Order: sequence, then structure tokens, then C-alpha cells
Amino acid sequence: MENAVKDWRGRSYLPGPVPADRTRMFWLAWGAMAAISPLQYGYAALLAKEPTGLTLLAVWIACQAAGALPALHLVRRGRLGVRVCLAAGAALSGLGLVAAAAPSHPDLIALVSYALLGGLGAGLVYGSCGEVVSSWYPERPAARVGLITGAFGYGAVPVLVWAGIAPEATSTAFLVAAAVAVAVIGAAARHLRVAPALWWPADVDPRSHALDAARLRTTPEAARQFRLPQALRTRTLPALALILTCAGAVSVFDVIVVAGTGSWGAVALLVALNGASRSVAMRCSELFGRRRVLAAVLTSLAVGQLLLAAAASGGEPLLWLGVVAAGVGGGAFYPLLASLVREFFGAERAGEIHAVVYSAKALAGVAAAALALLALSSPVTALGVATALATLPALAAPRLRIPGLPATIPA
Repeated sequence: MENAVKDWRGRSYLPGPVPADRTRMFWLAWGAMAAISPLQYGYAALLAKEPTGLTLLAVWIACQAAGALPALHLVRRGRLGVRVCLAAGAALSGLGLVAAAAPSHPDLIALVSYALLGGLGAGLVYGSCGEVVSSWYPERPAARVGLITGAFGYGAVPVLVWAGIAPEATSTAFLVAAAVAVAVIGAAARHLRVAPALWWPADVDPRSHALDAARLRTTPEAARQFRLPQALRTRTLPALALILTCAGAVSVFDVIVVAGTGSWGAVALLVALNGASRSVAMRCSELFGRRRVLAAVLTSLAVGQLLLAAAASGGEPLLWLGVVAAGVGGGAFYPLLASLVREFFGAERAGEIHAVVYSAKALAGVAAAALALLALSSPVTALGVATALATLPALAAPRLRIPGLPATIPA
């Protein structure tokens, strides 16, 4: 391209003016992500109390994770407009929340309306909002996307608090959440758009940014720009997917377990920390490195399982300590893994490659439901298995290496 600027690695940029509504687009994406949160965390805490509810939750998670991949792919390639994608997401997410408000529906109706269509709608919103925000903040995509995924974590807190104070109003809380979701996601559909290809804010010099030594020490760039088929042939991508599967299963399982204690304050705190810790972890990763912070986050998640298991014998202080540890570790790994995808495989196809990693959340939903079923008969055993599932990726995280570098060069 004629006006393109290239950095020392040969990556091209097209500097341009920052649109006046960039900040508004960010907050609309944040609101849309918060609006779909009750579909996962609200349902997990309030309605996933028996095998049927757990099955529906597992199917919803699978559809949400699978729906994000085609949505991001079509939006990135211009084959599906953001407006159409979010409008469909608003309608389907609203339908899923309405279905959650009436849990007495026949199983087939609940499966179609909540699990399949509601999950697909949430996936459309998740994938579209992440792509829009990362395209308009190319100088700090990981931090900005971490903020909006945090909203997906703590967006369910108002519903949980409402239902905790007045359990008989649970259906009303979900109906209100449905109306809010349709309104907020609909507003986002009218205003969100993807940045032009290779766009870069004109007030940030891309060549100086690429040469920032302090940034490169903690968040090094990929050895080259990988395409999706090339990334699939590396050992790193399956490792990232395995980490997400294990940690994602434990994260959802914790919401169900803590809800089973009847302490709605603890549930609300767990979900709030699940979301808020994401932006904090991203900031820490810029100071200390992604892999170190990821290992610390996953260690916190594993410690949380041990504390929750100890609390099962009647120690309420241990319950709250377990909630804090599990909450800090239960959501922060999502944006950290997304940023590692960019760090390992390059920025050009980061969205597509991360969508493949994120699709492993489908397996996490199944594993979470299996753990919750085990917890119905033996909660301590289930928490022991959860501890192992969280410990495995905590040990693996520091060993992750940038693909394409010689083995003798430190990654």
C-alpha cells in the first residue's frame, strides 16, 4: 500500500485520525458483554442445580464458544457486518434470557431457546465486540479486550444480588436482564464498526512502538506472522487450548459449588472478582510478563479449590478465602491467553487463532458439568479433581515458548 508505514519486522501500518466515537464504541462493547453475562454466570449460580440444568449449561457454553469463531471470521473478512451480527446476537441473547426466566419449560424448548440459540447469540456478541475493540486499539489490544471480557464476568452481579435478596423474583430478574440485553446490544449494533485494515492511531508512532525495549522485554513479539493452518501445526496452540479447557472447567464449576452453599454474598463476590481480575491481570502482565502472571493466576485458582474443599467441613472464613482465591484466578486467564496468542503467533491472524483456542471452552463446559454432577454426591472429591485440573496448567504455563524461535534462544 502506498501510504503504509513499516516497522523493523516488516509489519505494515496505515496511520489515520482517531475517530471521535472510539471511546463510545469501547463502552458500548463493554455494555454488550456485560449484558450477556447472566446467560452464563447467572444461570450457573441460580438454575444449574440438577442434571438437566447442568446439561443445558454445558450445551450453552459449547454453543457460545463455537459461535464466537465463525462470527469473528465472517466479521474480519467483511462477509458479515457488525450491525447484522450484533442485531442477531441481541435477539438470540434476549430469547435465551427469557427462556432462563421460565425454567419450567419442557426440556426440548429450553434446549433450543436457552442452550442452542441463546449460546449462539452470546457467541456472536462476544466475537464481534472483541474484534471491534481490538481493531480500534491496535496499540494496546490485550488490555482493552481484557476490560470488556471483564464485563462478561461481573455483568451478572446485579442479577445474582437481586435473586439472592428475593429468591422468588429470580424469573423477574432474568426478564429484566433480557430487556436490558436487547436494548444495550441493539444500541451497540447501531454504532460499532470494525476499523479499516492495518489502521493505526496517528498520534502513536508505530515504528517507535515496535522498538519499545521495555515493552518487548515483558511482552515480546512473535517470531513471524502465523496463519491459522501454520499455528495449528505447532505444539503451542494445543497447549493453550488445554490450559483454557482445564481452567475454564474449574471456573464455571466454582460458581455452581459456591452457589450450593447458599451464601449469595459469596457468589456475587466470586463473579465480581472473576471479571474485575481480568483487567488487573493484564496490567500486571505488562509489568512482569504474560506467562508469569498466567502461572500465578492459575496457582490462585488451584489454591482456591483447596480452600473451598476445606470449607466444606464447616469453616466459613475458609469459604470466603476460597472465593477470593478462586475468583482472582477464575477469569483472568481468558485475556491472558488471548494476549499470548498475539505474542506467540503475531497480530495479523490473532483473532482467528484465538477463536480456535477459545472454542476449547466447549470442552470446558462439559467438564464443568461433570464436576458439578460429581459434587452432588461427593463435593470434596470434586474439588480435589478441580484442584488437579487447575494445577496442571499452572505448571505448564511457564514452559510455553514462542513458536519459530531456535530452542537455544530464551523465549
